[in-house]
Amino acid sequence: MLKGKTALVTGSTSGIGLGIALALAREGARIMLNGFGDVEGAKAQIRPFDAGVLHHGADMSKPAEIEDMVKTCERELGRCDILVNNAGIQHVANVEDFPVERWDAIIAINLSSAFHTMHHALPGMKQRNWGRVINIASAHGLVASAGKSAYVAAKHGIVGLTKSAALECATTGVTVNAICPGWVLTPLVQKQVDARAARDGVDDAEAKRRLLAEKQPSLQFVTPEQLGALAVFLSGPAADNVRGVAWNVDGGWVAQ
Repeated sequence: MLKGKTALVTGSTSGIGLGIALALAREGARIMLNGFGDVEGAKAQIRPFDAGVLHHGADMSKPAEIEDMVKTCERELGRCDILVNNAGIQHVANVEDFPVERWDAIIAINLSSAFHTMHHALPGMKQRNWGRVINIASAHGLVASAGKSAYVAAKHGIVGLTKSAALECATTGVTVNAICPGWVLTPLVQKQVDARAARDGVDDAEAKRRLLAEKQPSLQFVTPEQLGALAVFLSGPAADNVRGVAWNVDGGWVAQ
């Protein structure tokens, strides 16, 4: 379905981002990965789909590096048709205890980076009259939790940015939407599981159950594969008139 298209996915060397990149590659899209960690391992998973894969190591807190990443995607892979803003970090503390530098980093990477990628990718999409921007928000883009002020503020901001950009693109072939996952067992979430296990004196399985029970009625983690399938749908023709949505995939979290 996406043969001939190019997708840039930030924070895509593992977890949600890699799951989405793999799903888009299966549909024929060329992929530009971004992120740290096992870059070669991520590229190796994409290569069997034979659509083409590159990696750019832009630090998503640095606007100049983000600009270079988008321009490199356009130069080396022909264009940027699908932009998935997934890069994110987390820190947990009450507002009065929240380190200022951690606040600034979370806002920069979780929110401002999406503005910068869109700022540079949207002109080409509009010129070609086709494009897909998919911003990975969170259930925390729709509701809040204590101790996560920066993350919640950034993800609420992503939802607002998505809606504004969708309206600006409404008469074009460019759509802008957000996906709002609940708990996904990423390295970020595993750290919270580990902290709960240590705090409560329970094993990993029980810590996961307790974490899910607080928020996610299904008691099941959302998977990167499920999010990838939704990204494929949003990138396809059936979603031509899906614009400005914040689509929660959260096991019932926001329904409560």
